[in-house]
Amino acid sequence: MTWLDTACTAFEGSTCIASGSLRDVALATKPVVDRWASSISPPPVLIFDDATSEVVELDWRGSLADFLTRLNAQNHAMTLAMPPASVEEAPTPAEAPRGPGRPKLGVSPREVTLLPRHWEWLARQPGGASEALRKLVETARLSSETKDRVRHCGAVTYKFMSTMAGHEAGFEEASRALFAGDHAGFAARVAPWPADVQAHLLKISTHAFAA
Repeated sequence: MTWLDTACTAFEGSTCIASGSLRDVALATKPVVDRWASSISPPPVLIFDDATSEVVELDWRGSLADFLTRLNAQNHAMTLAMPPASVEEAPTPAEAPRGPGRPKLGVSPREVTLLPRHWEWLARQPGGASEALRKLVETARLSSETKDRVRHCGAVTYKFMSTMAGHEAGFEEASRALFAGDHAGFAARVAPWPADVQAHLLKISTHAFAA
């Protein structure tokens, strides 16, 4: 995946120009920028990264050929700067393939310090202490992932709101509903806003509200 494959959405004022890969969105936006080039007061033309709501800065000058040349050069530089995809670590000697017998399932023995009442409770659980601990840790991990996802999505949604709808009536109320996890209240507050802005907000805020 390259930088130009990033999912983005472009707006001309409050009207959505295009949504898709940065490559496609940039090509759809270039004629719009050119159309307003000689205007004294053009509407803002902005491209947003859907995952972060950051504004993507592009150099729109010159012909389409000039623009594409710079865009491809920027893509090369940005792609090199992107963090590499994570890869699985090679198994350590302790995790090397074993011969016939019960598989290790990636289990590594570690020390856990608990109070006597904790060990007593764990010993009474089906499957024993190890299985009970694994279930508890997995539940906590999933709960944390959900909270992190809600928090991140809320921040991304608010960033877009601040840029595109900070002047709209009910902005403060919509912000409070967003961070309070009030999905119905949020949808009601943004309903009078421009249709394309409202649609994008509802799309990017999908995970901002806990189930």
